[in-house]
Amino acid sequence: MALHITGAADAALISLPWSMPLSSWPEERIAALPRGLSRHVVRFVRHGEKVLAVKETDERLAHREFEMLRELERLEAPCVRAVAVVTGRTDLDGGPLAAALVTEHLAFSLPYRALFSQSLRKGTLKRLVKALSVLMVRLHLLGFYWGDVSLSNALFRRDASEFSAYLVDAETSDMHATLTDGQREHDLEIAMTNITGELLDLQASGDLEEDIDPFAVGERLERAYRELWEALTEEATYTSNIPLHVAERIQRLNELGFDVDEVDMRSTDDGTAIVIRPKVVDAGHHSRRLMRLTGLDVQENQARRLLNDLDEYRAMHPEVADDETFAAHEWLTKIFEPTIRAVPRELRGKLEPAQIFHEILDHRWYLAQAAEHDVPMPVATASYVKNVLPTKADEKAVLGPSLAEMTAELPALTAEFGMEFEAHDKTGEIDNTAAWGTAASDEIETETPATTGEMP
Repeated sequence: MALHITGAADAALISLPWSMPLSSWPEERIAALPRGLSRHVVRFVRHGEKVLAVKETDERLAHREFEMLRELERLEAPCVRAVAVVTGRTDLDGGPLAAALVTEHLAFSLPYRALFSQSLRKGTLKRLVKALSVLMVRLHLLGFYWGDVSLSNALFRRDASEFSAYLVDAETSDMHATLTDGQREHDLEIAMTNITGELLDLQASGDLEEDIDPFAVGERLERAYRELWEALTEEATYTSNIPLHVAERIQRLNELGFDVDEVDMRSTDDGTAIVIRPKVVDAGHHSRRLMRLTGLDVQENQARRLLNDLDEYRAMHPEVADDETFAAHEWLTKIFEPTIRAVPRELRGKLEPAQIFHEILDHRWYLAQAAEHDVPMPVATASYVKNVLPTKADEKAVLGPSLAEMTAELPALTAEFGMEFEAHDKTGEIDNTAAWGTAASDEIETETPATTGEMP
Protein backbone atom coordinates (compact mmCIF):
# COMPACT_ATOMS: atom_id res chain seq x y z
CA MET A 1 0.00 0.00 0.00
CA ALA A 2 1.32 3.46 -0.88
CA LEU A 3 1.91 6.04 1.84
CA HIS A 4 -1.09 8.36 2.09
CA ILE A 5 -1.18 11.65 4.02
CA THR A 6 -4.63 13.22 4.45
CA GLY A 7 -5.42 16.71 5.66
CA ALA A 8 -2.11 18.54 5.72
CA ALA A 9 -1.20 21.33 3.32
CA ASP A 10 2.42 20.67 4.20
CA ALA A 11 4.52 18.81 1.66
CA ALA A 12 7.42 18.55 4.13
CA LEU A 13 5.47 15.99 6.18
CA ILE A 14 6.41 13.37 3.61
CA SER A 15 10.04 13.69 4.71
CA LEU A 16 9.38 12.31 8.21
CA PRO A 17 10.59 8.71 8.73
CA TRP A 18 7.21 7.03 8.26
CA SER A 19 8.88 3.69 7.36
CA MET A 20 10.08 3.34 10.95
CA PRO A 21 7.95 2.45 14.01
CA LEU A 22 7.33 5.62 15.97
CA SER A 23 9.14 4.19 18.99
CA SER A 24 12.32 3.93 16.86
CA TRP A 25 12.38 7.42 15.37
CA PRO A 26 15.84 9.04 15.63
CA GLU A 27 16.56 11.22 18.63
CA GLU A 28 17.37 14.27 16.51
CA ARG A 29 13.74 14.30 15.38
CA ILE A 30 12.29 14.11 18.89
CA ALA A 31 11.44 17.16 21.01
CA ALA A 32 12.02 16.63 24.71
CA LEU A 33 8.54 17.57 25.86
CA PRO A 34 6.76 15.83 28.74
CA ARG A 35 4.16 13.25 27.69
CA GLY A 36 1.02 12.27 29.50
CA LEU A 37 -0.23 8.72 29.90
CA SER A 38 -1.49 7.13 26.69
CA ARG A 39 -2.51 3.69 25.51
CA HIS A 40 -0.72 4.46 22.24
CA VAL A 41 2.85 5.28 21.27
CA VAL A 42 3.12 9.09 21.15
CA ARG A 43 6.12 11.23 20.24
CA PHE A 44 6.70 14.97 19.96
CA VAL A 45 8.54 15.65 16.72
CA ARG A 46 10.43 18.71 15.55
CA HIS A 47 9.10 19.89 12.19
CA GLY A 48 10.59 23.16 11.01
CA GLU A 49 9.66 25.80 13.57
CA LYS A 50 6.76 23.71 14.88
CA VAL A 51 6.48 20.74 17.19
CA LEU A 52 4.05 18.02 16.14
CA ALA A 53 2.50 15.28 18.26
CA VAL A 54 2.41 11.96 16.38
CA LYS A 55 0.28 9.09 17.71
CA GLU A 56 0.20 5.57 16.29
CA THR A 57 -3.32 4.18 16.26
CA ASP A 58 -5.89 2.26 14.24
CA GLU A 59 -6.61 3.75 10.80
CA ARG A 60 -10.35 4.05 11.38
CA LEU A 61 -9.86 5.65 14.78
CA ALA A 62 -7.27 8.05 13.38
CA HIS A 63 -9.64 9.33 10.70
CA ARG A 64 -12.50 9.60 13.18
CA GLU A 65 -10.45 11.51 15.74
CA PHE A 66 -9.08 13.77 13.00
CA GLU A 67 -12.62 14.73 11.94
CA MET A 68 -13.69 15.31 15.54
CA LEU A 69 -10.75 17.62 16.23
CA ARG A 70 -11.36 19.51 12.98
CA GLU A 71 -15.01 20.02 13.93
CA LEU A 72 -14.06 21.25 17.40
CA GLU A 73 -11.54 23.63 15.85
CA ARG A 74 -14.26 24.96 13.53
CA LEU A 75 -16.44 25.58 16.60
CA GLU A 76 -13.50 27.34 18.33
CA ALA A 77 -13.45 24.81 21.16
CA PRO A 78 -10.33 24.46 23.34
CA CYS A 79 -8.48 21.55 21.75
CA VAL A 80 -5.31 20.62 19.93
CA ARG A 81 -5.21 21.27 16.18
CA ALA A 82 -5.47 18.25 13.89
CA VAL A 83 -2.81 18.30 11.15
CA ALA A 84 -2.97 15.00 9.25
CA VAL A 85 -3.70 11.29 9.17
CA VAL A 86 -0.94 9.09 7.76
CA THR A 87 -1.91 5.66 6.41
CA GLY A 88 -0.32 3.03 4.19
CA ARG A 89 2.83 2.94 6.31
CA THR A 90 5.21 0.01 5.81
CA ASP A 91 8.65 -0.75 7.19
CA LEU A 92 11.73 -1.26 5.02
CA ASP A 93 10.85 -4.95 4.59
CA GLY A 94 7.32 -4.13 3.45
CA GLY A 95 5.66 -5.06 6.73
CA PRO A 96 2.62 -2.99 7.75
CA LEU A 97 2.91 -0.24 10.34
CA ALA A 98 0.11 1.42 12.30
CA ALA A 99 -1.58 4.54 11.00
CA ALA A 100 -0.62 7.84 12.62
CA LEU A 101 -2.61 10.85 13.75
CA VAL A 102 -0.63 14.09 13.62
CA THR A 103 -1.62 17.09 15.73
CA GLU A 104 0.13 20.37 16.43
CA HIS A 105 1.67 20.67 19.86
CA LEU A 106 -0.11 23.32 21.91
CA ALA A 107 2.56 25.84 22.87
CA PHE A 108 2.97 26.51 26.60
CA SER A 109 0.82 23.48 27.48
CA LEU A 110 1.64 20.53 29.73
CA PRO A 111 0.04 17.24 30.80
CA TYR A 112 -1.00 17.32 34.43
CA ARG A 113 1.75 14.89 35.51
CA ALA A 114 4.35 17.44 34.39
CA LEU A 115 2.97 20.01 36.81
CA PHE A 116 4.67 18.51 39.83
CA SER A 117 8.05 16.92 40.51
CA GLN A 118 7.52 15.32 43.94
CA SER A 119 3.85 15.42 44.89
CA LEU A 120 0.70 16.99 43.49
CA ARG A 121 -0.36 19.78 45.84
CA LYS A 122 -3.93 20.50 46.86
CA GLY A 123 -3.94 24.04 45.43
CA THR A 124 -2.67 22.88 42.05
CA LEU A 125 -5.14 20.01 41.93
CA LYS A 126 -8.02 22.33 42.77
CA ARG A 127 -7.17 24.58 39.82
CA LEU A 128 -6.74 21.62 37.47
CA VAL A 129 -10.15 20.22 38.41
CA LYS A 130 -11.78 23.62 37.97
CA ALA A 131 -10.23 23.99 34.52
CA LEU A 132 -11.39 20.52 33.51
CA SER A 133 -14.95 21.22 34.67
CA VAL A 134 -15.04 24.40 32.56
CA LEU A 135 -13.76 22.47 29.55
CA MET A 136 -16.45 19.82 30.01
CA VAL A 137 -19.20 22.43 30.20
CA ARG A 138 -17.92 24.20 27.08
CA LEU A 139 -17.79 20.95 25.12
CA HIS A 140 -21.21 19.82 26.31
CA LEU A 141 -22.73 23.15 25.28
CA LEU A 142 -21.48 22.39 21.76
CA GLY A 143 -23.13 18.96 21.79
CA PHE A 144 -19.79 17.17 22.16
CA TYR A 145 -19.75 13.89 24.08
CA TRP A 146 -16.18 13.20 25.22
CA GLY A 147 -16.53 9.62 26.38
CA ASP A 148 -13.19 9.41 28.20
CA VAL A 149 -12.81 12.51 30.36
CA SER A 150 -9.68 12.46 32.49
CA LEU A 151 -6.77 14.60 33.56
CA SER A 152 -4.57 12.52 31.24
CA ASN A 153 -6.68 13.32 28.18
CA ALA A 154 -6.32 17.07 28.60
CA LEU A 155 -3.49 19.57 28.41
CA PHE A 156 -3.19 22.53 30.74
CA ARG A 157 -1.87 26.04 30.19
CA ARG A 158 -1.25 28.69 32.81
CA ASP A 159 -4.02 31.28 32.62
CA ALA A 160 -3.19 34.11 35.05
CA SER A 161 -3.64 32.54 38.52
CA GLU A 162 -5.66 29.62 37.11
CA PHE A 163 -5.24 26.94 34.45
CA SER A 164 -7.06 26.52 31.16
CA ALA A 165 -7.75 22.99 29.94
CA TYR A 166 -7.63 21.77 26.34
CA LEU A 167 -8.93 18.51 24.92
CA VAL A 168 -6.11 16.40 23.50
CA ASP A 169 -7.73 12.98 22.94
CA ALA A 170 -11.02 12.65 21.06
CA GLU A 171 -10.77 8.94 20.26
CA THR A 172 -13.97 7.96 22.08
CA SER A 173 -15.94 11.13 21.41
CA ASP A 174 -19.07 11.86 19.41
CA MET A 175 -20.78 15.02 18.19
CA HIS A 176 -24.52 15.67 18.48
CA ALA A 177 -26.81 18.62 17.82
CA THR A 178 -27.40 18.75 21.58
CA LEU A 179 -26.61 16.37 24.41
CA THR A 180 -29.33 14.72 26.44
CA ASP A 181 -29.15 14.92 30.21
CA GLY A 182 -28.34 11.21 30.20
CA GLN A 183 -25.34 11.71 27.90
CA ARG A 184 -24.03 14.54 30.06
CA GLU A 185 -24.50 12.53 33.23
CA HIS A 186 -22.67 9.56 31.72
CA ASP A 187 -19.75 11.77 30.66
CA LEU A 188 -19.65 13.27 34.15
CA GLU A 189 -19.71 9.83 35.76
CA ILE A 190 -16.80 8.73 33.55
CA ALA A 191 -14.88 11.87 34.52
CA MET A 192 -15.38 11.27 38.24
CA THR A 193 -14.36 7.61 37.94
CA ASN A 194 -11.27 8.32 35.82
CA ILE A 195 -10.01 11.21 37.92
CA THR A 196 -10.50 9.30 41.16
CA GLY A 197 -8.58 6.39 39.64
CA GLU A 198 -5.75 8.64 38.46
CA LEU A 199 -5.40 10.15 41.92
CA LEU A 200 -5.51 6.75 43.60
CA ASP A 201 -2.60 5.74 41.36
CA LEU A 202 -0.69 8.86 42.41
CA GLN A 203 -1.52 8.15 46.04
CA ALA A 204 -0.23 4.58 45.76
CA SER A 205 3.06 5.81 44.27
CA GLY A 206 3.48 8.54 46.90
CA ASP A 207 2.98 11.35 44.37
CA LEU A 208 -0.08 12.88 46.05
CA GLU A 209 -0.18 15.01 49.18
CA GLU A 210 -1.29 12.84 52.07
CA ASP A 211 -4.30 14.94 53.04
CA ILE A 212 -5.91 14.77 49.57
CA ASP A 213 -8.90 12.41 49.30
CA PRO A 214 -9.16 11.16 45.68
CA PHE A 215 -12.88 10.46 46.07
CA ALA A 216 -13.53 13.97 47.38
CA VAL A 217 -11.72 15.40 44.34
CA GLY A 218 -14.06 13.49 42.03
CA GLU A 219 -17.00 14.96 43.93
CA ARG A 220 -15.43 18.44 43.65
CA LEU A 221 -15.37 18.07 39.86
CA GLU A 222 -19.03 17.08 39.87
CA ARG A 223 -20.00 20.12 41.98
CA ALA A 224 -17.99 22.53 39.85
CA TYR A 225 -19.51 21.15 36.66
CA ARG A 226 -23.09 21.25 37.95
CA GLU A 227 -22.76 24.77 39.35
CA LEU A 228 -21.43 26.17 36.08
CA TRP A 229 -23.89 24.24 33.92
CA GLU A 230 -26.80 25.45 36.04
CA ALA A 231 -25.59 29.05 35.94
CA LEU A 232 -25.40 28.94 32.15
CA THR A 233 -28.58 27.03 31.34
CA GLU A 234 -31.12 27.20 34.18
CA GLU A 235 -34.54 28.76 33.71
CA ALA A 236 -35.64 31.65 35.93
CA THR A 237 -39.17 32.98 36.35
CA TYR A 238 -39.93 36.66 36.97
CA THR A 239 -43.16 38.57 37.43
CA SER A 240 -41.80 42.13 37.13
CA ASN A 241 -38.78 44.21 36.09
CA ILE A 242 -38.06 41.80 33.24
CA PRO A 243 -35.44 43.98 31.45
CA LEU A 244 -33.55 44.44 34.72
CA HIS A 245 -33.50 40.72 35.46
CA VAL A 246 -32.37 39.89 31.93
CA ALA A 247 -29.56 42.45 32.19
CA GLU A 248 -28.47 41.09 35.58
CA ARG A 249 -28.47 37.51 34.27
CA ILE A 250 -26.35 38.48 31.27
CA GLN A 251 -23.96 40.45 33.47
CA ARG A 252 -23.53 37.45 35.75
CA LEU A 253 -22.69 35.21 32.80
CA ASN A 254 -20.25 37.83 31.49
CA GLU A 255 -18.51 37.77 34.88
CA LEU A 256 -18.17 34.00 34.52
CA GLY A 257 -16.50 34.59 31.15
CA PHE A 258 -19.43 33.82 28.83
CA ASP A 259 -21.28 35.92 26.27
CA VAL A 260 -25.00 35.43 25.67
CA ASP A 261 -25.98 35.52 22.01
CA GLU A 262 -29.64 34.56 22.45
CA VAL A 263 -32.13 34.49 25.32
CA ASP A 264 -35.28 32.36 25.24
CA MET A 265 -38.24 34.12 26.90
CA ARG A 266 -41.78 32.79 27.19
CA SER A 267 -44.79 33.56 29.32
CA THR A 268 -46.17 31.10 31.84
CA ASP A 269 -49.43 29.32 31.04
CA ASP A 270 -51.43 31.72 33.18
CA GLY A 271 -49.66 34.73 31.69
CA THR A 272 -48.57 36.13 35.05
CA ALA A 273 -44.82 35.67 34.65
CA ILE A 274 -41.97 35.38 32.16
CA VAL A 275 -39.60 32.41 32.03
CA ILE A 276 -36.08 33.31 30.92
CA ARG A 277 -33.35 30.92 29.82
CA PRO A 278 -30.04 31.66 28.05
CA LYS A 279 -30.23 29.90 24.70
CA VAL A 280 -26.83 30.45 23.08
CA VAL A 281 -23.84 31.09 25.35
CA ASP A 282 -20.25 31.38 24.20
CA ALA A 283 -17.10 31.33 26.32
CA GLY A 284 -14.45 34.01 25.98
CA HIS A 285 -16.19 37.23 27.04
CA HIS A 286 -13.09 38.92 28.44
CA SER A 287 -10.69 37.65 25.78
CA ARG A 288 -12.97 38.98 23.02
CA ARG A 289 -13.26 42.36 24.72
CA LEU A 290 -9.48 42.62 25.09
CA MET A 291 -9.00 41.56 21.47
CA ARG A 292 -11.43 44.25 20.33
CA LEU A 293 -9.69 46.95 22.36
CA THR A 294 -6.03 46.02 21.91
CA GLY A 295 -5.66 43.24 19.35
CA LEU A 296 -4.12 40.97 22.02
CA ASP A 297 -5.17 37.33 21.69
CA VAL A 298 -4.87 35.79 25.16
CA GLN A 299 -6.67 33.31 27.38
CA GLU A 300 -9.75 34.22 29.38
CA ASN A 301 -8.31 34.74 32.86
CA GLN A 302 -5.27 36.49 31.44
CA ALA A 303 -7.64 38.82 29.59
CA ARG A 304 -9.58 39.46 32.78
CA ARG A 305 -6.36 40.46 34.56
CA LEU A 306 -5.15 42.68 31.72
CA LEU A 307 -8.54 44.39 31.49
CA ASN A 308 -8.39 45.10 35.23
CA ASP A 309 -5.01 46.75 34.73
CA LEU A 310 -6.41 48.72 31.81
CA ASP A 311 -9.30 49.89 34.00
CA GLU A 312 -6.81 50.99 36.67
CA TYR A 313 -4.86 52.88 34.00
CA ARG A 314 -8.03 54.71 32.96
CA ALA A 315 -8.76 55.60 36.59
CA MET A 316 -5.24 57.01 36.99
CA HIS A 317 -5.45 58.99 33.73
CA PRO A 318 -8.75 60.90 33.70
CA GLU A 319 -7.82 62.64 30.46
CA VAL A 320 -8.46 59.36 28.58
CA ALA A 321 -10.92 57.72 30.96
CA ASP A 322 -13.98 58.56 28.87
CA ASP A 323 -12.59 57.07 25.66
CA GLU A 324 -12.07 53.36 26.26
CA THR A 325 -10.56 52.72 22.83
CA PHE A 326 -8.02 55.55 23.10
CA ALA A 327 -7.17 54.56 26.68
CA ALA A 328 -6.62 50.97 25.56
CA HIS A 329 -4.21 52.14 22.86
CA GLU A 330 -2.28 54.23 25.37
CA TRP A 331 -2.15 51.38 27.88
CA LEU A 332 -0.95 48.99 25.17
CA THR A 333 1.83 51.27 23.92
CA LYS A 334 2.92 52.78 27.25
CA ILE A 335 2.46 49.86 29.66
CA PHE A 336 2.01 46.41 28.12
CA GLU A 337 4.35 46.53 25.12
CA PRO A 338 7.26 48.22 26.97
CA THR A 339 6.92 45.66 29.77
CA ILE A 340 7.25 42.75 27.36
CA ARG A 341 10.07 44.45 25.42
CA ALA A 342 11.99 44.82 28.69
CA VAL A 343 12.14 41.03 29.03
CA PRO A 344 15.34 39.71 27.41
CA ARG A 345 14.61 37.78 24.23
CA GLU A 346 16.23 34.62 25.57
CA LEU A 347 13.73 34.55 28.47
CA ARG A 348 10.54 35.22 26.49
CA GLY A 349 9.92 31.54 25.78
CA LYS A 350 9.53 30.84 29.49
CA LEU A 351 5.89 31.93 29.56
CA GLU A 352 3.31 33.51 27.28
CA PRO A 353 3.62 37.33 27.13
CA ALA A 354 0.26 37.81 28.85
CA GLN A 355 1.29 35.39 31.60
CA ILE A 356 4.57 37.25 32.08
CA PHE A 357 2.65 40.52 32.40
CA HIS A 358 0.27 38.96 34.93
CA GLU A 359 3.16 37.68 37.04
CA ILE A 360 4.91 41.06 36.90
CA LEU A 361 1.73 42.65 38.28
CA ASP A 362 1.79 40.12 41.12
CA HIS A 363 5.50 40.75 41.68
CA ARG A 364 4.92 44.50 41.76
CA TRP A 365 2.29 44.07 44.45
CA TYR A 366 4.63 42.00 46.61
CA LEU A 367 7.44 44.51 46.13
CA ALA A 368 5.13 47.33 47.19
CA GLN A 369 4.00 45.43 50.27
CA ALA A 370 7.58 44.74 51.29
CA ALA A 371 8.77 48.30 50.63
CA GLU A 372 5.60 49.90 52.07
CA HIS A 373 5.34 52.22 49.08
CA ASP A 374 4.33 51.89 45.46
CA VAL A 375 6.85 50.50 42.98
CA PRO A 376 6.91 51.75 39.36
CA MET A 377 6.17 49.19 36.67
CA PRO A 378 9.65 49.41 35.06
CA VAL A 379 11.29 48.71 38.42
CA ALA A 380 8.97 45.77 39.13
CA THR A 381 9.73 44.40 35.68
CA ALA A 382 13.48 44.66 36.22
CA SER A 383 13.19 42.88 39.57
CA TYR A 384 11.00 40.13 38.10
CA VAL A 385 13.38 39.59 35.18
CA LYS A 386 16.34 39.43 37.55
CA ASN A 387 14.92 37.40 40.44
CA VAL A 388 11.93 35.36 39.24
CA LEU A 389 11.75 34.66 35.51
CA PRO A 390 15.18 32.98 35.16
CA THR A 391 14.09 30.29 37.63
CA LYS A 392 11.04 29.34 35.56
CA ALA A 393 10.98 26.31 33.28
CA ASP A 394 10.79 27.05 29.55
CA GLU A 395 7.15 26.21 28.82
CA LYS A 396 7.28 26.94 25.10
CA ALA A 397 10.13 24.71 24.01
CA VAL A 398 12.17 21.95 25.64
CA LEU A 399 11.38 21.51 29.32
CA GLY A 400 13.81 20.54 32.01
CA PRO A 401 13.28 17.72 34.52
CA SER A 402 11.90 19.84 37.35
CA LEU A 403 8.61 21.60 36.76
CA ALA A 404 7.49 22.09 40.35
CA GLU A 405 8.07 25.83 40.12
CA MET A 406 5.23 26.10 37.60
CA THR A 407 2.68 25.47 40.33
CA ALA A 408 4.34 27.42 43.10
CA GLU A 409 2.62 30.56 44.23
CA LEU A 410 4.76 33.64 43.67
CA PRO A 411 6.42 34.12 47.09
CA ALA A 412 6.01 37.36 48.95
CA LEU A 413 9.23 39.34 48.78
CA THR A 414 9.12 39.87 52.53
CA ALA A 415 9.33 36.11 53.02
CA GLU A 416 12.28 35.93 50.63
CA PHE A 417 14.28 38.94 51.82
CA GLY A 418 12.89 39.72 55.26
CA MET A 419 14.05 43.06 56.65
CA GLU A 420 16.93 43.09 54.18
CA PHE A 421 14.62 43.74 51.22
CA GLU A 422 15.93 47.22 50.43
CA ALA A 423 19.53 45.99 50.54
CA HIS A 424 18.74 43.34 47.95
CA ASP A 425 16.48 45.32 45.65
CA LYS A 426 16.81 49.05 46.08
CA THR A 427 14.65 50.96 43.67
CA GLY A 428 17.47 53.30 42.75
CA GLU A 429 19.90 50.49 41.93
CA ILE A 430 17.79 48.80 39.27
CA ASP A 431 18.00 50.08 35.71
CA ASN A 432 15.96 48.16 33.19
CA THR A 433 13.74 50.99 32.00
CA ALA A 434 15.24 51.63 28.58
CA ALA A 435 12.42 49.70 26.92
CA TRP A 436 9.93 52.33 28.12
CA GLY A 437 11.68 55.39 26.70
CA THR A 438 9.95 58.50 27.98
CA ALA A 439 6.96 56.46 29.09
CA ALA A 440 9.00 55.08 31.97
CA SER A 441 9.80 58.43 33.50
CA ASP A 442 6.24 59.59 32.95
CA GLU A 443 4.93 56.58 34.85
CA ILE A 444 7.38 57.01 37.71
CA GLU A 445 6.34 60.63 38.13
CA THR A 446 2.64 59.81 38.21
CA GLU A 447 2.83 56.86 40.61
CA THR A 448 0.89 57.21 43.85
CA PRO A 449 1.45 55.34 47.11
CA ALA A 450 0.18 51.79 47.05
CA THR A 451 -2.79 50.96 49.21
CA THR A 452 -2.56 48.09 51.65
CA GLY A 453 -4.90 45.14 51.63
CA GLU A 454 -5.42 42.09 49.47
CA MET A 455 -3.54 41.63 46.25
CA PRO A 456 -5.62 42.72 43.25
